[in-house]
Amino acid sequence: MTTGQESGVSFEALYARLEEVTTALEAGNLTLEQSIALYEEGMSLAHRCQALLADVEQRVQVLRETYDNGFDR
Repeated sequence: MTTGQESGVSFEALYARLEEVTTALEAGNLTLEQSIALYEEGMSLAHRCQALLADVEQRVQVLRETYDNGFDR
């Protein structure tokens, strides 16, 4: 399993940057090239955030199963 901490960047930091990118794109005062570059960055950030959330969801599921099985693992 990987976490944001292992790659050196936390989910919170990735999400904060994604919000910055979104705000910049919504402002609309960028060139086409700047917009495309930010859009690409935003998509990459969103993918990384989604992967981290999927990892956390899997870890929570394992914990639930362990609890449901009476900590037999």
